[in-house]
Amino acid sequence: MPMPLAVLVSGGGSNLQSILDKIDAGLIDAEVRVVLSNKADAYGLERARQKDILAIALPHTAFASRQAFDAEMVRLINEHGVNAQTGAVALAGFMRMLTPEFLRAFPHRVVNIHPALLPSFPGTHGAADAAAYGVRLAGCSVHFVDEIMDHGPVIIQAAVPAQPGEGGDALAARILKLEHCIYPQAISWLAQGRLSIVDRHVLAAATEQAYCGSAALPCLVSPGLEPGFRPV
Repeated sequence: MPMPLAVLVSGGGSNLQSILDKIDAGLIDAEVRVVLSNKADAYGLERARQKDILAIALPHTAFASRQAFDAEMVRLINEHGVNAQTGAVALAGFMRMLTPEFLRAFPHRVVNIHPALLPSFPGTHGAADAAAYGVRLAGCSVHFVDEIMDHGPVIIQAAVPAQPGEGGDALAARILKLEHCIYPQAISWLAQGRLSIVDRHVLAAATEQAYCGSAALPCLVSPGLEPGFRPV
């Protein structure tokens, strides 16, 4: 049975689209049951509607507290068949911190993508912060979500060269290509039950140690990407 999945978005939803595309290609054994956004004009909602997936705008400003907003999200997610036993929640550009109450409803079942090599450059401007700092390697991370921003155990990371003087937008565009590879890959492993957490270490069963990119897109990804998830 496909893993029930809820996706939370606040913007364009390109990572949502990458997940939907891999599900359609038969590479992720999951079904997106509902897409929620705290922004009524988020294009991610339209991406869901184009696939006949339930899309719900839930403005956080309509709620008296963060706890009340998150409680309603939990109710809606559960109502549509996503629970901690069999399902998962993916954050795809969701620009709000989740409350402890939300995370307790889905322990070790909430995942996020961040455009930096954590623990470096957490926060909302990961790629821009990396470019401004002058790093020579940048990248992205998929991690389980805990109560601290961009802090939970890392599932998979991808690194790309950062060029001196390169602006944050150019670096973010190259990182985004790999976000669209590693996020679906991580969700595929989660759906197959291949991920476990020991202390802060995420173990991914039966994976290659690393994937090296090409001249067209130099990168290093660990654990290694499987065929079908590699950049083209």
